[in-house]
Amino acid sequence: MESVLKKSMWWFAAPAACFAILYHQVIAKLVYDWYTDDNYSHGFFIAPIALYFVWERRAALKDAARCGNAWGLVLVAGALAMLLAGVLGSELFLTRFSMLGVLAGAVLFLFGWRHLKIAILPIAFLLLMIPIPAIIFNHIVFPLQLLASQFGEGALVACHIPVLREGNVIHLATTSLEVAEACSGIRSLISLLTLGIVYGYLMDPRVWVRVVLAAGTVPIAIVANGIRVAGTGIAAHYYGAAAAEGFAHTFSGWLIFVAAFIMMFILYRVIVLVAPRRAAVAEAGPPDGEPDAESALAEAGRPGANEGEG
Repeated sequence: MESVLKKSMWWFAAPAACFAILYHQVIAKLVYDWYTDDNYSHGFFIAPIALYFVWERRAALKDAARCGNAWGLVLVAGALAMLLAGVLGSELFLTRFSMLGVLAGAVLFLFGWRHLKIAILPIAFLLLMIPIPAIIFNHIVFPLQLLASQFGEGALVACHIPVLREGNVIHLATTSLEVAEACSGIRSLISLLTLGIVYGYLMDPRVWVRVVLAAGTVPIAIVANGIRVAGTGIAAHYYGAAAAEGFAHTFSGWLIFVAAFIMMFILYRVIVLVAPRRAAVAEAGPPDGEPDAESALAEAGRPGANEGEG
């Protein structure tokens, strides 16, 4: 028994040690970015949540047949090639993304396809802790800045407030407001997307509901940020530029994020109202190999069911 235990510990310790040696610098830089970049400060929570997902699947992982597959080595080799390319090309995203490939390949090689299928969600969830490449980030941020400024302009016009917009700059009678990168909504969008995935996972077992809820966080975040810009413009018009700076500006960000979460909650309630969870479970039927309640009652009431059959 002791030798089996030592062998099992070796199976986990050896790959973990190799992973730590290969990626300690990558992980250190990643943690530094979480700490210094407010757009990705939620990264500290991603790994613990992913570990919770794995812990929740512990029974399924334990019961799944262990059958290592050599294709896992191919996946690991491809991920290591990506790591090398990222190091040589100074591309942080490649080095960080390769970690997920190594994890998936290691699971496949050591335990097999069944284990990988069970663990794929926790591994894929780790993608949310990796900052988006700068070239993609910039292509996302500027359109968000324009959307927020357009939304704010429309709201100000609706409130009969004189306004002139030039790109992402909103000119009022007394001051001008620039919808900068920090006000584009990308920070709340990424955080709300992460929250939406976790909320959907915890609240509803149906995959399509989780997908709709996660996708719904994108327009919710855009609308919420537009409301924030509009509110800032209205406050600046009546109370001056000080209303758009300092504590008031920061507090409005937190307030709008709470409002966005409430919108997400309302979206989920609407989904449940249109497609009740009970109906979905009833249509799906019981798990394979388990009789439903009606069949069990009928079997129990059948003559001779409890006495045996001669």
